[in-house]
Formats: sequence, C-alpha cells, structure tokens
Amino acid sequence: MIVVGESMRPTLEPGDWLLVDPDAYQRRAPRARELIVAPDPRDPARVLVKRVAAVDLDGRLLLAGDDREASTDSRTFGAVEAGAVQGRAWFRVRPLGRFGPVR
Repeated sequence: MIVVGESMRPTLEPGDWLLVDPDAYQRRAPRARELIVAPDPRDPARVLVKRVAAVDLDGRLLLAGDDREASTDSRTFGAVEAGAVQGRAWFRVRPLGRFGPVR
C-alpha cells in the first residue's frame, strides 16, 4: 500500500510504500502501539493506516495518527472493531533511503 496524507508523520511519510501482513491478527488481536490497516469507518472504501492507541474494555481499538494535529482518528470516528482490521503494516519498501521495518 502507498501512504497518502501526513497523519502518521514522522513514522510514515506521504509516498512511502508499505508491506501489510493480512494474517497478523488471525491468532491474536492487535495490541497498543502497533500500526494497523483498517477501513475508514466513515468511508469503508478508503483504507487507513493508524497506530493502536489503546484497546478498550470491549476489545475495540482506539486509533491515532502519530501527528495528532494532522490526523483524523478515533477522536473523530470513535473506536473500531478489532475484526475490521485488514492487517499490520510492518515494512517500508520505498523510498529506498527509508527501507526497513516500521514501528
């Protein structure tokens, strides 16, 4: 996937190419601080990359962008179901100068 927008700066920059592991959460739920890919609750055709800020008592995920001033996240659309997560963003392949795992 290609990052669009600035909400995950400085971790992710617009134009970064990421590998996403779609099987990462087959055996366990996402944990706080992990980077996940999930549909935007406001427009399910749009995919978001966000950090899990917290997991609430019902197992729902509170998502946040690393650049809180530039991010539309759970402060706007609320918690998301863990089952909606499409995978874990784990590796940047472009640009080559930033090649490597993302955390």
